[in-house]
Amino acid sequence: MAKWTPKHEAPEPLEGPVVATITGGTIIWFVLFLVQLPFYGWFEDHGHLWWLWTCLAGGGLGLIGIWYVRKRDAAIKRASTPESTSAE
Repeated sequence: MAKWTPKHEAPEPLEGPVVATITGGTIIWFVLFLVQLPFYGWFEDHGHLWWLWTCLAGGGLGLIGIWYVRKRDAAIKRASTPESTSAE
């Protein structure tokens, strides 16, 4: 059996509005949590309480994601700007 080798290079990763995308997803998770919160009793009675906690966990992880992508975005911008001061 021959080893598979790619015939072309992989494309460059797409860069888009990453911070806005993660922020939007985090907001959606928290909204879903708040929408389901009044139905806590129904979810508990039917064994679907994990739906509520999944939304809360998604929102919490989204907050970590926002922090991460903001730091990443700032680092990318710092790396792309030339140094204004040079030590001679």
